[in-house]
Amino acid sequence: MDARRIRKQQPYSPVSTHELESEGTCRPESEERPSFLSKRPAVILGTFILMLLPFIVVLSNRSPSLAMLCKAGSVEGTGGFEAKAKQGSENDYFASSYIAEGNLPPKNITRDMLLGGLLVPGFDKGSCLSRYQSALYRKESPHLPSPHLLERLRIQEALQKKCGPGTKLYRQAIERLKSGTSTENSECNYVVVLSYSGLGNKMLTLTSAFLYAILTNRVLLIDPGAHIADLFCEPFPNTTWLLPPDFPIDHVSSIFKGDPRSYGEMLKGKLIGNAVNGATNGSQLPPYVYLHLSHDYGDFDKLIYCEDDQRLLRKVPWLLLRSNQYFVPTLFLIPEYEQELGRLFPKKDTVFHHLGRYLFHPTNPVWGMIVRSYQAYLAKADETVGIQIRIFDKKNTPFQHVLDQILTCSLEEKVLPNLSLHEPVASSTHAKSKVVLVTSLDSAYFERLRSMYWEHPTATGEIIGVYQPSHEGFEQTGKEMHEMKAWAEIYLLSLTDTLVSSSWSTFGYAARGLGGLKPWIVTYKTTNQMANPPCRRAMSMDPCFHFPPFVDCRARAKSSVDQGALFPYLRHCEDSWGLKLVDPAEQ
Repeated sequence: MDARRIRKQQPYSPVSTHELESEGTCRPESEERPSFLSKRPAVILGTFILMLLPFIVVLSNRSPSLAMLCKAGSVEGTGGFEAKAKQGSENDYFASSYIAEGNLPPKNITRDMLLGGLLVPGFDKGSCLSRYQSALYRKESPHLPSPHLLERLRIQEALQKKCGPGTKLYRQAIERLKSGTSTENSECNYVVVLSYSGLGNKMLTLTSAFLYAILTNRVLLIDPGAHIADLFCEPFPNTTWLLPPDFPIDHVSSIFKGDPRSYGEMLKGKLIGNAVNGATNGSQLPPYVYLHLSHDYGDFDKLIYCEDDQRLLRKVPWLLLRSNQYFVPTLFLIPEYEQELGRLFPKKDTVFHHLGRYLFHPTNPVWGMIVRSYQAYLAKADETVGIQIRIFDKKNTPFQHVLDQILTCSLEEKVLPNLSLHEPVASSTHAKSKVVLVTSLDSAYFERLRSMYWEHPTATGEIIGVYQPSHEGFEQTGKEMHEMKAWAEIYLLSLTDTLVSSSWSTFGYAARGLGGLKPWIVTYKTTNQMANPPCRRAMSMDPCFHFPPFVDCRARAKSSVDQGALFPYLRHCEDSWGLKLVDPAEQ
Protein backbone atom coordinates (compact mmCIF):
# COMPACT_ATOMS: atom_id res chain seq x y z
CA MET A 1 0.00 0.00 0.00
CA ASP A 2 1.28 3.44 -0.92
CA ALA A 3 1.51 5.66 2.15
CA ARG A 4 0.45 8.69 0.12
CA ARG A 5 -3.02 7.21 -0.38
CA ILE A 6 -3.81 7.77 3.29
CA ARG A 7 -4.37 11.52 3.35
CA LYS A 8 -7.72 12.19 4.88
CA GLN A 9 -7.85 13.29 8.53
CA GLN A 10 -9.58 10.49 10.41
CA PRO A 11 -12.18 10.85 13.19
CA TYR A 12 -11.30 10.24 16.79
CA SER A 13 -11.72 6.80 18.24
CA PRO A 14 -10.94 5.77 21.81
CA VAL A 15 -8.01 3.50 22.55
CA SER A 16 -9.12 0.49 24.51
CA THR A 17 -7.04 -0.64 27.43
CA HIS A 18 -6.20 -4.22 28.33
CA GLU A 19 -7.79 -5.57 31.46
CA LEU A 20 -5.28 -6.30 34.17
CA GLU A 21 -5.17 -9.77 35.58
CA SER A 22 -3.72 -11.00 38.82
CA GLU A 23 -1.65 -14.07 39.36
CA GLY A 24 -1.82 -16.42 42.29
CA THR A 25 1.12 -17.53 44.35
CA CYS A 26 3.29 -20.52 43.53
CA ARG A 27 4.81 -23.22 45.68
CA PRO A 28 8.26 -24.73 45.31
CA GLU A 29 8.11 -27.96 43.37
CA SER A 30 9.69 -29.80 46.26
CA GLU A 31 7.07 -28.65 48.82
CA GLU A 32 5.45 -31.63 50.54
CA ARG A 33 1.76 -32.09 49.85
CA PRO A 34 -0.72 -32.52 52.75
CA SER A 35 -0.64 -36.10 53.89
CA PHE A 36 -4.43 -36.55 53.96
CA LEU A 37 -4.59 -36.62 50.13
CA SER A 38 -2.66 -39.85 49.99
CA LYS A 39 -4.97 -41.47 52.50
CA ARG A 40 -8.27 -40.62 50.79
CA PRO A 41 -9.92 -43.09 48.40
CA ALA A 42 -8.90 -42.79 44.76
CA VAL A 43 -12.39 -41.84 43.66
CA ILE A 44 -12.39 -38.75 45.88
CA LEU A 45 -9.01 -37.73 44.56
CA GLY A 46 -10.19 -38.19 40.98
CA THR A 47 -13.27 -36.08 41.61
CA PHE A 48 -11.10 -33.38 43.14
CA ILE A 49 -8.84 -33.34 40.06
CA LEU A 50 -11.83 -33.10 37.73
CA MET A 51 -13.10 -30.11 39.69
CA LEU A 52 -9.76 -28.38 39.29
CA LEU A 53 -9.39 -29.14 35.57
CA PRO A 54 -11.17 -25.97 34.25
CA PHE A 55 -8.96 -23.77 36.40
CA ILE A 56 -5.84 -25.56 35.21
CA VAL A 57 -6.87 -24.99 31.58
CA VAL A 58 -7.49 -21.29 32.20
CA LEU A 59 -4.15 -20.84 33.89
CA SER A 60 -2.34 -22.71 31.12
CA ASN A 61 -3.60 -20.22 28.50
CA ARG A 62 -2.36 -17.13 30.28
CA SER A 63 0.90 -15.42 29.46
CA PRO A 64 3.10 -15.92 31.34
CA SER A 65 1.76 -19.00 33.10
CA LEU A 66 2.03 -19.55 36.80
CA ALA A 67 4.08 -22.65 36.05
CA MET A 68 6.56 -20.51 34.14
CA LEU A 69 7.03 -18.26 37.12
CA CYS A 70 7.57 -21.18 39.46
CA LYS A 71 9.96 -22.83 37.02
CA ALA A 72 11.88 -19.60 36.57
CA GLY A 73 12.40 -19.42 40.29
CA SER A 74 13.49 -23.04 40.70
CA VAL A 75 16.59 -22.81 38.51
CA GLU A 76 19.65 -22.51 40.67
CA GLY A 77 22.24 -19.85 39.98
CA THR A 78 20.07 -17.72 37.69
CA GLY A 79 18.69 -15.20 40.15
CA GLY A 80 15.14 -16.63 39.88
CA PHE A 81 12.21 -15.71 42.07
CA GLU A 82 13.07 -18.35 44.66
CA ALA A 83 16.82 -18.27 44.34
CA LYS A 84 18.89 -18.76 47.42
CA ALA A 85 19.53 -15.68 49.53
CA LYS A 86 23.23 -15.70 48.79
CA GLN A 87 22.40 -15.57 45.08
CA GLY A 88 20.24 -12.47 45.40
CA SER A 89 17.38 -12.11 47.87
CA GLU A 90 16.03 -9.23 45.77
CA ASN A 91 14.37 -11.79 43.49
CA ASP A 92 12.30 -13.28 46.34
CA TYR A 93 11.21 -9.84 47.48
CA PHE A 94 10.06 -8.58 44.12
CA ALA A 95 8.40 -11.81 43.00
CA SER A 96 6.25 -12.05 46.10
CA SER A 97 5.36 -8.35 46.28
CA TYR A 98 4.76 -8.10 42.54
CA ILE A 99 2.27 -10.95 42.40
CA ALA A 100 0.66 -10.04 45.74
CA GLU A 101 -0.15 -6.57 44.38
CA GLY A 102 -2.18 -8.14 41.55
CA ASN A 103 0.19 -7.21 38.74
CA LEU A 104 0.50 -9.25 35.59
CA PRO A 105 4.18 -10.06 35.01
CA PRO A 106 5.40 -9.46 31.44
CA LYS A 107 5.76 -12.41 29.11
CA ASN A 108 9.51 -11.87 28.56
CA ILE A 109 10.75 -12.73 32.02
CA THR A 110 14.44 -12.49 32.73
CA ARG A 111 15.99 -14.35 35.62
CA ASP A 112 18.89 -11.95 36.00
CA MET A 113 17.81 -9.17 38.34
CA LEU A 114 21.38 -7.84 38.59
CA LEU A 115 21.87 -7.49 34.81
CA GLY A 116 24.88 -9.71 34.44
CA GLY A 117 26.60 -8.18 37.48
CA LEU A 118 26.16 -4.53 36.49
CA LEU A 119 24.06 -3.95 39.60
CA VAL A 120 24.79 -4.93 43.17
CA PRO A 121 22.41 -5.95 45.97
CA GLY A 122 22.14 -3.99 49.19
CA PHE A 123 20.01 -0.99 48.20
CA ASP A 124 16.81 -0.11 50.04
CA LYS A 125 14.41 -2.01 47.80
CA GLY A 126 11.39 0.19 48.41
CA SER A 127 13.21 3.44 47.67
CA CYS A 128 13.80 2.52 44.02
CA LEU A 129 11.53 -0.24 42.75
CA SER A 130 12.82 0.00 39.19
CA ARG A 131 16.36 -1.01 40.11
CA TYR A 132 15.45 -4.69 40.14
CA GLN A 133 11.87 -4.79 38.84
CA SER A 134 13.06 -3.55 35.45
CA ALA A 135 14.42 -7.02 34.78
CA LEU A 136 10.82 -8.26 34.71
CA TYR A 137 9.98 -6.00 31.78
CA ARG A 138 13.10 -6.01 29.67
CA LYS A 139 14.31 -8.86 27.53
CA GLU A 140 17.52 -10.34 28.79
CA SER A 141 20.34 -8.59 26.96
CA PRO A 142 22.54 -10.73 24.69
CA HIS A 143 25.40 -8.34 25.46
CA LEU A 144 27.17 -9.38 28.64
CA PRO A 145 29.35 -6.81 30.43
CA SER A 146 33.03 -7.70 30.48
CA PRO A 147 34.58 -8.92 33.76
CA HIS A 148 36.89 -5.91 33.65
CA LEU A 149 33.95 -3.51 33.43
CA LEU A 150 32.34 -5.16 36.44
CA GLU A 151 35.60 -4.86 38.36
CA ARG A 152 35.97 -1.19 37.51
CA LEU A 153 32.38 -0.47 38.50
CA ARG A 154 33.01 -1.96 41.93
CA ILE A 155 36.19 0.14 42.23
CA GLN A 156 34.25 3.25 41.22
CA GLU A 157 31.55 2.50 43.78
CA ALA A 158 34.17 2.23 46.50
CA LEU A 159 35.71 5.53 45.37
CA GLN A 160 32.33 7.27 45.37
CA LYS A 161 31.68 6.04 48.91
CA LYS A 162 35.17 6.94 50.13
CA CYS A 163 35.26 10.46 48.69
CA GLY A 164 31.62 11.40 48.28
CA PRO A 165 29.67 14.17 50.02
CA GLY A 166 29.59 13.85 53.79
CA THR A 167 32.97 12.15 54.08
CA LYS A 168 36.09 13.56 55.71
CA LEU A 169 38.01 13.43 52.43
CA TYR A 170 35.25 15.38 50.66
CA ARG A 171 35.33 18.08 53.34
CA GLN A 172 39.10 18.34 52.98
CA ALA A 173 38.79 18.65 49.20
CA ILE A 174 36.18 21.40 49.63
CA GLU A 175 38.44 23.32 52.04
CA ARG A 176 41.29 23.24 49.52
CA LEU A 177 38.88 24.43 46.83
CA LYS A 178 37.79 27.34 49.02
CA SER A 179 41.36 28.31 49.79
CA GLY A 180 42.29 28.34 46.10
CA THR A 181 45.12 25.85 46.56
CA SER A 182 45.78 22.88 44.32
CA THR A 183 47.39 19.59 45.27
CA GLU A 184 48.53 17.46 42.36
CA ASN A 185 48.45 14.23 44.34
CA SER A 186 45.04 14.65 45.96
CA GLU A 187 43.56 11.44 47.30
CA CYS A 188 40.17 12.38 45.87
CA ASN A 189 39.56 14.14 42.56
CA TYR A 190 36.19 15.09 41.10
CA VAL A 191 34.30 15.76 37.89
CA VAL A 192 31.12 17.80 38.39
CA VAL A 193 28.50 17.71 35.60
CA LEU A 194 26.60 20.99 35.33
CA SER A 195 22.93 20.71 34.41
CA TYR A 196 22.20 21.66 30.83
CA SER A 197 19.84 21.03 27.89
CA GLY A 198 17.02 18.49 27.43
CA LEU A 199 16.65 15.10 29.06
CA GLY A 200 18.13 13.05 26.22
CA ASN A 201 21.17 15.32 26.09
CA LYS A 202 21.54 15.08 29.88
CA MET A 203 21.57 11.30 29.77
CA LEU A 204 24.19 11.21 27.01
CA THR A 205 26.37 13.73 28.87
CA LEU A 206 26.09 11.89 32.20
CA THR A 207 27.09 8.61 30.57
CA SER A 208 30.07 10.25 28.87
CA ALA A 209 31.16 11.95 32.09
CA PHE A 210 30.79 8.71 34.04
CA LEU A 211 33.06 6.86 31.63
CA TYR A 212 35.53 9.75 31.85
CA ALA A 213 35.39 9.52 35.67
CA ILE A 214 36.18 5.80 35.52
CA LEU A 215 39.12 6.37 33.15
CA THR A 216 40.59 9.17 35.30
CA ASN A 217 39.73 7.79 38.77
CA ARG A 218 37.47 10.73 39.62
CA VAL A 219 34.32 10.92 41.69
CA LEU A 220 31.26 11.77 39.59
CA LEU A 221 28.99 14.46 41.03
CA ILE A 222 25.96 16.11 39.42
CA ASP A 223 24.58 19.57 39.81
CA PRO A 224 20.94 18.61 40.63
CA GLY A 225 19.71 21.43 38.39
CA ALA A 226 16.28 20.69 36.96
CA HIS A 227 14.80 17.77 38.89
CA ILE A 228 17.56 15.20 38.47
CA ALA A 229 16.62 13.67 41.84
CA ASP A 230 12.97 13.45 40.67
CA LEU A 231 13.95 11.43 37.61
CA PHE A 232 16.79 9.09 38.56
CA CYS A 233 17.51 6.98 41.63
CA GLU A 234 20.94 7.14 43.19
CA PRO A 235 23.16 4.72 41.22
CA PHE A 236 25.96 4.29 43.79
CA PRO A 237 25.39 2.35 47.03
CA ASN A 238 25.77 4.09 50.40
CA THR A 239 26.51 7.55 48.99
CA THR A 240 25.06 10.25 46.73
CA TRP A 241 26.01 11.54 43.31
CA LEU A 242 24.22 14.87 43.87
CA LEU A 243 26.35 17.94 44.42
CA PRO A 244 25.53 19.43 47.86
CA PRO A 245 23.80 22.83 47.81
CA ASP A 246 26.63 24.42 49.81
CA PHE A 247 29.18 23.82 47.04
CA PRO A 248 31.51 26.85 47.31
CA ILE A 249 31.42 27.74 43.59
CA ASP A 250 28.02 29.37 43.80
CA HIS A 251 27.78 30.55 40.19
CA VAL A 252 27.78 27.14 38.47
CA SER A 253 24.49 27.95 36.75
CA SER A 254 26.11 30.87 34.92
CA ILE A 255 29.36 29.19 33.82
CA PHE A 256 29.32 28.85 30.04
CA LYS A 257 31.52 29.33 26.99
CA GLY A 258 34.12 32.08 27.44
CA ASP A 259 34.32 31.74 31.23
CA PRO A 260 37.82 32.85 32.36
CA ARG A 261 38.29 29.54 34.22
CA SER A 262 37.49 27.45 31.16
CA TYR A 263 40.33 25.32 29.84
CA GLY A 264 40.06 26.83 26.38
CA GLU A 265 40.26 30.42 27.64
CA MET A 266 43.22 29.68 29.91
CA LEU A 267 45.06 27.99 27.06
CA LYS A 268 44.33 30.89 24.75
CA GLY A 269 45.59 33.39 27.34
CA LYS A 270 48.59 31.17 28.18
CA LEU A 271 47.51 31.07 31.82
CA ILE A 272 48.01 27.34 31.78
CA GLY A 273 50.40 25.22 29.74
CA ASN A 274 49.83 21.99 27.82
CA ALA A 275 53.38 21.06 27.01
CA VAL A 276 54.35 17.49 26.13
CA ASN A 277 53.84 14.99 28.97
CA GLY A 278 51.52 17.35 30.80
CA ALA A 279 54.16 19.81 31.93
CA THR A 280 52.73 23.16 33.02
CA ASN A 281 55.55 25.40 31.78
CA GLY A 282 55.89 26.76 35.29
CA SER A 283 52.32 28.05 35.47
CA GLN A 284 50.37 27.55 38.69
CA LEU A 285 47.62 24.96 38.47
CA PRO A 286 44.20 26.32 39.44
CA PRO A 287 42.04 24.49 42.03
CA TYR A 288 39.40 23.87 39.39
CA VAL A 289 39.00 24.06 35.61
CA TYR A 290 35.80 24.41 33.62
CA LEU A 291 35.45 22.17 30.56
CA HIS A 292 33.04 23.57 27.98
CA LEU A 293 32.15 20.60 25.76
CA SER A 294 28.84 21.73 24.29
CA HIS A 295 28.07 21.94 20.57
CA ASP A 296 29.37 25.55 20.46
CA TYR A 297 32.80 24.86 21.94
CA GLY A 298 35.83 26.57 20.43
CA ASP A 299 39.08 25.25 18.98
CA PHE A 300 40.99 25.61 22.25
CA ASP A 301 38.21 23.85 24.19
CA LYS A 302 38.48 20.89 21.82
CA LEU A 303 42.11 20.30 22.78
CA ILE A 304 41.05 18.51 25.95
CA TYR A 305 40.69 15.41 23.77
CA CYS A 306 44.45 15.42 23.17
CA GLU A 307 46.70 13.23 25.30
CA ASP A 308 49.06 16.00 26.45
CA ASP A 309 46.13 18.06 27.64
CA GLN A 310 44.65 15.06 29.45
CA ARG A 311 47.90 14.57 31.35
CA LEU A 312 47.73 18.18 32.48
CA LEU A 313 44.09 17.96 33.51
CA ARG A 314 44.86 14.90 35.63
CA LYS A 315 46.67 17.27 38.01
CA VAL A 316 43.61 19.47 38.57
CA PRO A 317 41.51 18.18 41.51
CA TRP A 318 38.17 19.66 40.41
CA LEU A 319 36.80 19.62 36.86
CA LEU A 320 33.46 21.27 36.12
CA LEU A 321 31.93 19.98 32.91
CA ARG A 322 29.05 21.29 30.82
CA SER A 323 27.97 19.47 27.67
CA ASN A 324 24.97 18.43 25.62
CA GLN A 325 26.94 15.85 23.67
CA TYR A 326 27.78 12.14 23.74
CA PHE A 327 31.54 12.57 23.62
CA VAL A 328 32.40 8.92 24.33
CA PRO A 329 33.65 8.13 20.77
CA THR A 330 36.44 10.71 21.03
CA LEU A 331 37.68 9.18 24.29
CA PHE A 332 38.59 6.12 22.22
CA LEU A 333 40.98 8.33 20.21
CA ILE A 334 43.12 9.22 23.25
CA PRO A 335 46.05 6.74 23.27
CA GLU A 336 46.30 6.82 27.07
CA TYR A 337 42.79 5.35 27.38
CA GLU A 338 42.72 3.13 24.31
CA GLN A 339 43.88 -0.10 25.96
CA GLU A 340 41.70 0.35 29.03
CA LEU A 341 38.61 1.05 26.92
CA GLY A 342 39.31 -2.09 24.90
CA ARG A 343 39.25 -4.14 28.10
CA LEU A 344 36.14 -2.42 29.41
CA PHE A 345 34.21 -2.77 26.15
CA PRO A 346 35.49 -5.56 23.89
CA LYS A 347 32.32 -4.92 21.87
CA LYS A 348 32.71 -1.20 21.33
CA ASP A 349 29.10 -0.27 20.60
CA THR A 350 27.84 -1.42 24.02
CA VAL A 351 29.13 1.57 26.02
CA PHE A 352 25.81 3.35 26.50
CA HIS A 353 23.93 0.06 26.72
CA HIS A 354 25.91 -1.06 29.78
CA LEU A 355 26.60 2.27 31.48
CA GLY A 356 23.08 3.57 30.82
CA ARG A 357 21.48 0.52 32.41
CA TYR A 358 23.86 0.92 35.36
CA LEU A 359 23.21 4.63 35.91
CA PHE A 360 19.61 5.35 35.00
CA HIS A 361 16.89 3.87 37.21
CA PRO A 362 13.52 5.65 37.19
CA THR A 363 12.33 6.98 40.53
CA ASN A 364 9.18 5.43 41.97
CA PRO A 365 6.79 8.08 40.55
CA VAL A 366 8.26 7.68 37.06
CA TRP A 367 8.34 3.90 37.43
CA GLY A 368 4.64 3.95 38.28
CA MET A 369 3.93 5.77 35.00
CA ILE A 370 5.99 3.20 33.09
CA VAL A 371 4.36 0.17 34.72
CA ARG A 372 0.82 1.48 34.28
CA SER A 373 1.41 2.17 30.60
CA TYR A 374 3.08 -1.17 30.04
CA GLN A 375 0.39 -3.16 31.81
CA ALA A 376 -2.47 -1.36 30.06
CA TYR A 377 -1.16 -1.32 26.50
CA LEU A 378 1.96 -3.40 25.90
CA ALA A 379 1.92 -6.42 28.21
CA LYS A 380 -0.34 -8.69 26.15
CA ALA A 381 0.90 -7.79 22.68
CA ASP A 382 2.68 -10.44 20.66
CA GLU A 383 4.95 -7.72 19.28
CA THR A 384 5.62 -4.08 20.15
CA VAL A 385 6.80 -1.33 17.83
CA GLY A 386 8.10 2.06 18.91
CA ILE A 387 7.76 5.08 16.60
CA GLN A 388 9.63 8.11 17.94
CA ILE A 389 8.99 11.37 16.09
CA ARG A 390 11.04 14.51 16.70
CA ILE A 391 10.73 17.51 14.36
CA PHE A 392 13.34 20.25 14.85
CA ASP A 393 12.14 22.60 12.10
CA LYS A 394 8.36 22.27 12.24
CA LYS A 395 7.77 25.36 10.11
CA ASN A 396 9.68 23.94 7.14
CA THR A 397 8.82 20.27 7.64
CA PRO A 398 5.20 19.64 6.56
CA PHE A 399 3.14 17.24 8.67
CA GLN A 400 1.97 15.13 5.75
CA HIS A 401 5.50 14.82 4.40
CA VAL A 402 6.72 13.47 7.75
CA LEU A 403 3.77 11.07 8.05
CA ASP A 404 4.27 9.77 4.50
CA GLN A 405 7.93 9.12 5.13
CA ILE A 406 7.30 7.32 8.42
CA LEU A 407 4.63 5.16 6.81
CA THR A 408 6.71 4.41 3.74
CA CYS A 409 9.63 3.36 5.92
CA SER A 410 7.47 1.26 8.25
CA LEU A 411 5.62 -0.49 5.42
CA GLU A 412 8.61 -1.11 3.16
CA GLU A 413 10.67 -2.53 6.03
CA LYS A 414 7.75 -4.68 7.25
CA VAL A 415 7.65 -2.92 10.61
CA LEU A 416 3.91 -2.31 10.10
CA PRO A 417 1.54 -4.40 7.96
CA ASN A 418 -0.24 -3.09 4.88
CA LEU A 419 -3.94 -2.34 4.99
CA SER A 420 -6.60 -4.16 3.05
CA LEU A 421 -8.42 -1.32 1.24
CA HIS A 422 -10.65 -3.47 -0.98
CA GLU A 423 -12.08 -6.41 0.90
CA PRO A 424 -12.47 -6.77 4.65
CA VAL A 425 -10.15 -9.32 6.18
CA ALA A 426 -11.61 -11.15 9.13
CA SER A 427 -9.11 -11.68 11.91
CA SER A 428 -9.30 -14.96 13.76
CA THR A 429 -9.42 -15.20 17.53
CA HIS A 430 -5.80 -16.33 17.39
CA ALA A 431 -4.62 -13.43 15.24
CA LYS A 432 -1.26 -11.91 16.11
CA SER A 433 -1.49 -8.63 18.00
CA LYS A 434 0.91 -5.75 17.55
CA VAL A 435 0.94 -2.56 19.63
CA VAL A 436 2.51 0.61 18.23
CA LEU A 437 3.86 3.03 20.85
CA VAL A 438 4.09 6.55 19.43
CA THR A 439 6.09 9.28 21.16
CA SER A 440 5.83 12.81 19.82
CA LEU A 441 5.14 16.31 21.06
CA ASP A 442 2.27 16.36 18.53
CA SER A 443 -0.76 14.04 18.73
CA ALA A 444 -1.63 14.25 15.02
CA TYR A 445 0.69 11.41 13.95
CA PHE A 446 -0.78 9.09 16.57
CA GLU A 447 -4.36 9.99 15.61
CA ARG A 448 -3.75 9.31 11.93
CA LEU A 449 -2.03 5.97 12.57
CA ARG A 450 -4.70 4.87 15.01
CA SER A 451 -7.51 5.75 12.62
CA MET A 452 -5.81 3.86 9.78
CA TYR A 453 -5.75 0.60 11.68
CA TRP A 454 -9.16 1.16 13.28
CA GLU A 455 -11.01 1.82 10.02
CA HIS A 456 -9.24 -0.80 7.86
CA PRO A 457 -8.18 -4.38 8.49
CA THR A 458 -4.61 -5.40 7.86
CA ALA A 459 -3.71 -7.49 4.84
CA THR A 460 -2.06 -10.00 7.17
CA GLY A 461 -4.96 -10.29 9.59
CA GLU A 462 -2.86 -8.85 12.43
CA ILE A 463 -4.61 -6.77 15.08
CA ILE A 464 -2.91 -3.38 15.46
CA GLY A 465 -3.31 -1.11 18.46
CA VAL A 466 -1.79 2.38 18.62
CA TYR A 467 -0.97 4.19 21.85
CA GLN A 468 0.62 7.55 22.72
CA PRO A 469 1.33 8.26 26.41
CA SER A 470 1.52 12.07 26.12
CA HIS A 471 1.57 14.94 23.65
CA GLU A 472 3.03 18.04 25.30
CA GLY A 473 2.88 20.26 22.24
CA PHE A 474 6.36 21.71 22.67
CA GLU A 475 9.53 20.91 24.60
CA GLN A 476 9.43 22.25 28.16
CA THR A 477 12.96 21.69 29.43
CA GLY A 478 13.19 22.08 33.19
CA LYS A 479 9.50 21.49 33.93
CA GLU A 480 9.25 18.60 36.38
CA MET A 481 6.24 16.69 35.05
CA HIS A 482 7.33 17.25 31.44
CA GLU A 483 10.73 15.71 32.22
CA MET A 484 9.12 12.81 34.08
CA LYS A 485 6.86 12.02 31.13
CA ALA A 486 9.82 12.24 28.76
CA TRP A 487 11.84 9.80 30.89
CA ALA A 488 8.90 7.39 31.09
CA GLU A 489 8.51 7.48 27.30
CA ILE A 490 12.22 6.95 26.68
CA TYR A 491 12.06 3.90 28.92
CA LEU A 492 8.89 2.53 27.28
CA LEU A 493 10.46 2.91 23.83
CA SER A 494 13.48 0.95 25.05
CA LEU A 495 11.17 -1.97 25.91
CA THR A 496 9.78 -2.33 22.38
CA ASP A 497 10.82 -5.07 19.97
CA THR A 498 11.37 -2.79 16.96
CA LEU A 499 12.04 0.94 16.83
CA VAL A 500 11.58 3.60 14.16
CA SER A 501 13.39 6.75 15.26
CA SER A 502 13.97 10.31 14.08
CA SER A 503 17.41 11.46 13.03
CA TRP A 504 19.44 13.70 15.33
CA SER A 505 17.20 12.94 18.30
CA THR A 506 19.04 12.34 21.58
CA PHE A 507 15.68 11.19 22.98
CA GLY A 508 15.73 8.35 20.47
CA TYR A 509 19.45 7.69 21.04
CA ALA A 510 18.84 7.11 24.76
CA ALA A 511 15.93 4.74 24.10
CA ARG A 512 17.80 2.60 21.60
CA GLY A 513 20.92 2.43 23.78
CA LEU A 514 19.02 1.28 26.86
CA GLY A 515 17.09 -1.28 24.84
CA GLY A 516 20.03 -2.51 22.80
CA LEU A 517 18.09 -1.70 19.61
CA LYS A 518 19.22 -0.86 16.10
CA PRO A 519 16.33 1.31 14.90
CA TRP A 520 15.22 2.37 11.48
CA ILE A 521 16.30 6.02 11.30
CA VAL A 522 14.12 8.49 9.39
CA THR A 523 15.73 11.71 8.16
CA TYR A 524 13.21 14.40 7.23
CA LYS A 525 14.00 16.87 4.47
CA THR A 526 12.75 20.45 4.78
CA THR A 527 10.95 20.03 1.45
CA ASN A 528 8.11 17.89 0.19
CA GLN A 529 10.61 15.59 -1.49
CA MET A 530 10.71 12.08 -0.04
CA ALA A 531 14.12 10.88 1.06
CA ASN A 532 15.33 7.87 -0.90
CA PRO A 533 15.53 5.48 0.81
CA PRO A 534 12.94 6.75 3.34
CA CYS A 535 14.99 5.36 6.24
CA ARG A 536 18.09 3.35 6.94
CA ARG A 537 19.03 0.85 9.63
CA ALA A 538 21.32 2.06 12.40
CA MET A 539 24.83 0.64 12.27
CA SER A 540 24.88 0.15 16.03
CA MET A 541 22.87 0.76 19.19
CA ASP A 542 25.31 3.40 20.50
CA PRO A 543 24.44 7.14 20.25
CA CYS A 544 26.00 9.65 17.88
CA PHE A 545 28.50 12.34 18.88
CA HIS A 546 27.09 15.17 16.78
CA PHE A 547 29.95 17.67 17.01
CA PRO A 548 33.30 15.85 17.35
CA PRO A 549 36.46 17.98 17.36
CA PHE A 550 38.15 16.50 14.23
CA VAL A 551 41.54 17.45 15.66
CA ASP A 552 44.60 15.38 14.83
CA CYS A 553 46.38 15.53 18.18
CA ARG A 554 49.29 13.50 16.83
CA ALA A 555 50.18 16.17 14.28
CA ARG A 556 52.61 18.85 15.49
CA ALA A 557 50.21 21.64 14.54
CA LYS A 558 47.16 19.65 15.72
CA SER A 559 45.51 19.94 12.33
CA SER A 560 42.10 18.67 11.20
CA VAL A 561 41.58 15.00 10.40
CA ASP A 562 38.68 12.72 9.45
CA GLN A 563 38.40 10.71 12.65
CA GLY A 564 35.77 8.50 11.09
CA ALA A 565 38.49 6.93 8.95
CA LEU A 566 41.09 6.31 11.67
CA PHE A 567 39.76 3.10 13.27
CA PRO A 568 37.40 0.33 12.11
CA TYR A 569 35.20 0.82 15.19
CA LEU A 570 34.54 4.52 14.47
CA ARG A 571 32.16 5.57 11.72
CA HIS A 572 30.28 8.66 10.68
CA CYS A 573 26.71 8.56 11.94
CA GLU A 574 23.78 7.53 9.78
CA ASP A 575 22.14 10.92 10.25
CA SER A 576 25.06 13.36 10.45
CA TRP A 577 28.79 13.86 9.96
CA GLY A 578 29.24 13.03 13.63
CA LEU A 579 31.00 9.98 15.06
CA LYS A 580 29.68 6.79 16.56
CA LEU A 581 31.04 3.51 17.85
CA VAL A 582 30.27 0.35 15.87
CA ASP A 583 31.16 -3.32 16.04
CA PRO A 584 33.50 -3.92 13.05
CA ALA A 585 32.38 -7.56 12.89
CA GLU A 586 28.83 -6.46 12.05
CA GLN A 587 29.74 -3.91 9.37
